[in-house]
Amino acid sequence: MDELKILEQADTLARGYTAGTDNRRAFPDGKALAELLGFDEPLSNEGHPEAETLTMLDQLGSPATVASNGPNYYGYVFGACLPVAAGAERLALAWDQCASSADTSPAADAIERKAGQWVLEILGLPQESAVAFGTSATACGLSCLAAARAELLARQGWDFVQDGLMDAPEIKVVVSETAHVTIRKALQILGFGWARVIKAPVDAHGRIRPGRLPPLDASTILILQAGEVNTGEFDPFNEIMPLAKAAKAWVHIDGAFGLWARAAPALRALTDGVEAADSWTTDGHKWLNTPYDGAMAICRDADALARVMNSDAAYSSASASAQKT
Repeated sequence: MDELKILEQADTLARGYTAGTDNRRAFPDGKALAELLGFDEPLSNEGHPEAETLTMLDQLGSPATVASNGPNYYGYVFGACLPVAAGAERLALAWDQCASSADTSPAADAIERKAGQWVLEILGLPQESAVAFGTSATACGLSCLAAARAELLARQGWDFVQDGLMDAPEIKVVVSETAHVTIRKALQILGFGWARVIKAPVDAHGRIRPGRLPPLDASTILILQAGEVNTGEFDPFNEIMPLAKAAKAWVHIDGAFGLWARAAPALRALTDGVEAADSWTTDGHKWLNTPYDGAMAICRDADALARVMNSDAAYSSASASAQKT
């Protein structure tokens, strides 16, 4: 089948799906769920015709989606995608770029650099920071925490990139008792056993209590929250940040949705003090209504992030100012 006709069919089906968003139930009914068995077919050497495959995806898949972009959904904090954001994603899909550097995609590199600059301006964060766009808060949190560990080790004369963790000085992690699961996953992947992670006591609203903050030192990563997942509350940054800085600890702000409060004059005071942190993570699919899986890792020390996330290959050298995960 003609390539353009396939793309036209996909676009028609997608527009039909979007047009029905307002009337779609939040969670699929039993009939739609039962019909997902239609995907359970044996592996075939021939496969289906292209147009038939798209029709099958729409007929079986579309009714069984969760309508998180519709007015009837009151579940997790996903947000919905603005038409212009959806359009930009379709165009980016057509470009199909490897966006790792200006060598593989000058356009993607230029767009991401400007978007990163704007993010720093909007959030009032240090302009020298690196902004890395990733697929999720977990992936971006992992990047920032990996940079934090490597930098704290480097300050003690240990080269993490060359020598790894065997016999390395211990790095402690202090988190809120109500830390989000994405932080727990990132720490788990990095090898920080949850039983060894130090939990800071919180008040009735889920905010860390400064007076009961565990001891901090130059070997500590302290993770604070801008928008606690259950209450939406913010840790008292202005009280905690001076304590962390005096101890020379690395402070990371988990701000998946709450960090954007800095862009709202009526809410900005909730985030006072976060600008003094060392790294931040946030998502775009909540307040900004971008397509899902659009997160950001922001690191004050661009070299610290590049040092642990970049790697040269025989056919490509990483850019010294790389901003991408």
